[in-house]
Amino acid sequence: MFRILALAALMLAHTGEVRAQQVSGPDHVGDTYEIRLSSMTESTTDDGSSSSNSRSGGLLIERVAGIRDDGLDLEFDLPSDARPEERTRDWQWPARVLKAPDGSLALLNAAELEARIEAWLTLGGMSREACGQWIFTWNAFKIECDPRTVIGTLGSYDLRFGDVREGAAYTEQGGVGPAYLRLESSGPEGSKYVVETPVDADFVRGQRAESDVVVAEIMGEPTTLEAALQARSDEQITGTIATTLTVDVAGRVTARTRITRLTITNAEGVTEHSTHTVSVERRRLAASET
Repeated sequence: MFRILALAALMLAHTGEVRAQQVSGPDHVGDTYEIRLSSMTESTTDDGSSSSNSRSGGLLIERVAGIRDDGLDLEFDLPSDARPEERTRDWQWPARVLKAPDGSLALLNAAELEARIEAWLTLGGMSREACGQWIFTWNAFKIECDPRTVIGTLGSYDLRFGDVREGAAYTEQGGVGPAYLRLESSGPEGSKYVVETPVDADFVRGQRAESDVVVAEIMGEPTTLEAALQARSDEQITGTIATTLTVDVAGRVTARTRITRLTITNAEGVTEHSTHTVSVERRRLAASET
């Protein structure tokens, strides 16, 4: 169970890192969107010795705070009805970032986040020495104290892709790519594009080894990444990453579904089949008055 939870967290952290060439638009100051993320991992072995599943999700509100020569000033926050304890727990929000024309994100309010981290650690009775440690409560999570990790989190929610069209190159981290978008359907409400690529076996093996290190830390039996990689060196790994993008008539990506299917056979000959599905939906809440 610990391994599945930690692996799901690691896979989610790497989701959606697509190499966009430009920011899709147009945008106006005050435009507001709701972005909902859901993740599900299912795993079973062919000998029936193991079967597990886990689910997680999140909801952020995106607002266009400004339009600059060097990109979009975006604010991401929890919903307005978030409970005080949710805001206390999630020190990352609100976060202000600059979305550059090449698709990259840069944090704009790092000092504000630093102050919230200190308050969060104090409330939890923790010092900076706890930063970087993994613990298990209702789930496995890392005591993260680096404001820059917000950028990685937002990568899972970001649907501002550029160059979404038939034949456009599209790269998913963890896949052997790039692959190329194919138009699946088109209608008065928009279009759907699909792309599929084989998984990078070394990337998956690295993720699983990182998960092993996390679980070992939680269990009080620490190990090194090198040792974990060596222990998994004989695994045979195959699989695919299938992505579907939904695009509205204005060319904005409104949804992405990414399904990673893996078949992994260990040194003892036991085969594990897993499916990791991450869905992101972006819905307009308000438009600017200009």
